[in-house]
Amino acid sequence: MEKMKKVYIIGTYDTKSVELDFVKTCLEQTGVNALTIDVSTQKPSDNTIKADVSSETVFPEVYSTVYSSRGDAISKMGKALKKYILKQNDVAAVLAIGGSGGTSLVSYLMKSLPVGLPKIIVSTMASGDIRPYIGASDVYMVYSITDIKGINAISTTILSNAAHAISGMIINSTPAYTSELDIVGISMFGVTTPCANQVVAQLESNFDCLVFHATGVGGQSMEKLIDSGYIKGVIDLTTTEIADHLMGGVLSAGEDRLGAIIRSQIPYVGSVGALDMVNFGALDSVPQKFKDRNLYVHNEQVTLMRTNVEENIVMGKWLATKLNQMEGEVRFILPMRGVSAIDVEGQSFYNPKANTALFETLEQELFQTTKRKLIKLPFAINDKEFSEALVKNFYEIRNF
Repeated sequence: MEKMKKVYIIGTYDTKSVELDFVKTCLEQTGVNALTIDVSTQKPSDNTIKADVSSETVFPEVYSTVYSSRGDAISKMGKALKKYILKQNDVAAVLAIGGSGGTSLVSYLMKSLPVGLPKIIVSTMASGDIRPYIGASDVYMVYSITDIKGINAISTTILSNAAHAISGMIINSTPAYTSELDIVGISMFGVTTPCANQVVAQLESNFDCLVFHATGVGGQSMEKLIDSGYIKGVIDLTTTEIADHLMGGVLSAGEDRLGAIIRSQIPYVGSVGALDMVNFGALDSVPQKFKDRNLYVHNEQVTLMRTNVEENIVMGKWLATKLNQMEGEVRFILPMRGVSAIDVEGQSFYNPKANTALFETLEQELFQTTKRKLIKLPFAINDKEFSEALVKNFYEIRNF
């Protein structure tokens, strides 16, 4: 690690000064430079341990601002922290500790840091749903086991492990991967894996292929890298996250799915992979209103619901609205004989009427131009001929 680079240790010194100072000591004992930052929104009363960087340095108005609630204070400090850290040029890694408020506060920053920069949060919230805190970033979260209150038999181990982990990431860092090949993003799901594998096999000699699992965060990750300029073109064969977004499933990528394509105008080959399904958790977690639907238990943790005619019309209109906003080269390709491995004749989600509703809606609603085209093919999505068509169209529209 360069001499000037430091691990930034972040937390609220009004409640966790002892723990933060302990982490700094652990890091320095490994030979790593460390710097502590206070993000308290209230003045410490009689705290004798001071951070290297005060709250007022991060947010000059921190003690004079009138907050409407604790949540408002966390939000304002979180935004100020993000702005402050992103201006620094000596950040080797970031390590934060906190409860629910502190974790929420520092997550504003963590999600905006570059992929690959070591970042760890030791948190009381790490044993539950951590998606709100890490988003589409590579943040490591460590469950604190007990509340973060003093140095004791548990916290000593947990905090020192976190410090040594981030020290190891720095001292034993791998040189940044470089490739002379342009990066292409590809979306996949379990039921479209054969297609994705075939696409990669056809492209990998000429492109650096990044495959994203369409789990909600997967789509967000792909689009984050598109917005960042890493990905130059996309074969988005699996758009299943849209079904979850519109029907209340658990793997939604949000309303901005496809937004990065619209903003960047990069070459886009898309399809309707796995739009036959909405994802829920265990069978007993499926909402009551869907209990009489065609449900498929993928495993003990995942239950799939077959989308019906009405839902496919809704998805078709949503997709067409997004596609119509794309000003770059677009080829949207329909597999007329099945959109997933279990949506082919003889399989449990085979439903030609539902697929026809999707296909016809797209054809009616999509405004086709010389650059934006809808292509219908007599194949199922995992047929070799379909993957070949995806790649052929991609080569035809690529501009890099």
